[in-house]
Amino acid sequence: MDSSARISSFVFLFHLLLLLCSLVSVSTSRATASPDYGSEKVSLDVYYESLCPDSVKFIVDNLIELFEGGLISIVDLRFVPYGNARINRNSSITCQHGPNECLLNTVEACAIHAWPELTGHFPFIFCVEAAVYERKYTQWETCFEKLGLNPKPVYDCYSSGLGKELELQYAAQTNNLQPPHKYVPWVVVDGQPLYEDFENFVSYICAAYKGSSVPSACSKSKSLSSI
Repeated sequence: MDSSARISSFVFLFHLLLLLCSLVSVSTSRATASPDYGSEKVSLDVYYESLCPDSVKFIVDNLIELFEGGLISIVDLRFVPYGNARINRNSSITCQHGPNECLLNTVEACAIHAWPELTGHFPFIFCVEAAVYERKYTQWETCFEKLGLNPKPVYDCYSSGLGKELELQYAAQTNNLQPPHKYVPWVVVDGQPLYEDFENFVSYICAAYKGSSVPSACSKSKSLSSI
């Protein structure tokens, strides 16, 4: 499947499932005086870098599982685009895969800032990483048109220096991880790193979820005795 078809399929599925989750939430709230289900969501933090093959594969091939079987309704997903970069003495940033990775890390940080809701920044990040997956990362700007997004907030963020400040914040978050990250993607569920088992993240999410509204994805997931 080429990147355009992959992106179109993902965006359709993404918005359809968010709509279904919204309808289910409204129906539940009308039927009962339910608690705040948002407080029961499981945190899923993805520490990554934009040109790392393993990071790209995880975002494009694996994270799609969040949108199957209603799983996204119980997950609070957060992206941290920094990875194995390092800060130099003059506060400049050197990225593992070179300047293009620094560019895309910052662009994706700006997208998260410009569109803080998951519905805004996730399709964009997915689109950019799908372009990387297809070895077409120089065409990342086409994602604005493909998704109908105004590029100005991202361009302004990048050119003003705000993007670098965001990256320095992500650097601090990444460097302060306990235990320290060893590679990327570094996937963390409710504060617990999954180490090399990160592709099995669905099982960890289902095991960590304490709410009563269990999505169908968890009934199909392999149970874990502990995280």
